[in-house]
Amino acid sequence: MKDRLAEELRIEDKEFVKDVLVNFIREEFLKAGFKRAVVGLSGGVDSSLAAFLAVEALGKENVIGVSMPYKTSSKSSREDARLVAEVLEIEFHEIDITPQVDAYFSLFPDADFVRRGNKMARERMAILYDFAHQKKGLVLGTSNKSELLIGYSTRWGDGAHDINPLGDLYKTQVWDMASFIGVPDRIVKKKPSADLWPGQTDEGEIGITYKTLDKILVGYVDLRLRREDLIGAGFEPQVVDRVLSMVKRSQYKRKLPIICKIARRTVDKDFLYFRDWGL
Repeated sequence: MKDRLAEELRIEDKEFVKDVLVNFIREEFLKAGFKRAVVGLSGGVDSSLAAFLAVEALGKENVIGVSMPYKTSSKSSREDARLVAEVLEIEFHEIDITPQVDAYFSLFPDADFVRRGNKMARERMAILYDFAHQKKGLVLGTSNKSELLIGYSTRWGDGAHDINPLGDLYKTQVWDMASFIGVPDRIVKKKPSADLWPGQTDEGEIGITYKTLDKILVGYVDLRLRREDLIGAGFEPQVVDRVLSMVKRSQYKRKLPIICKIARRTVDKDFLYFRDWGL
């Protein structure tokens, strides 16, 4: 069974998938009436892949990369963000978010790492949307399917965007596509980290390797296997329960805010026109 799950995650025709993602970006921007994309470059593989796809879809002159380090951000993250911009020859900005983040937490000096990390993520997204307004563009999402399904994102922070080309690719598939499309090898192979505090890694915080996580998720979500099926496939019960619990508890992050119905027709309930209706 584990071999079947690994096979389900394998992308056989990467060229086809690349074309689908590139066309998705191009068509969605056209529908919305925009041609410029703003991408937050963290120096990680997800944002790097999103930037590479955007350049192919829109042209390098229409992609703006923004790096937003905090004082504890690693030197390699800053260097890799700049490397992506240099390789792609796109407009690039580095904005230090330390002053505004520290100004806020001077009022709450006992705030823990999670609060501080969430604030950083939301500060970064606020900057990206300011750039999008200035540049008359849209914010390109960089969250992958693994993170979306377990809620490993900050609501209205890195979880916010206008369109997301990576949202149906598991993390292991992002690595495969990034390597295929030409993202620098040192970015593809480095240990994934949101770099929200010194020593932080994604897998350390999640408590499971992406390799195991993705197999469980593709079984549960795509193949609709039950808990018992996954345990029968050889996954530890506590690991399966942890993953399924994260999926269940983070459902609210995958939905727009719920509106209490009062009138005849309510936004997102009865009034369901497509976003490009009438264009």
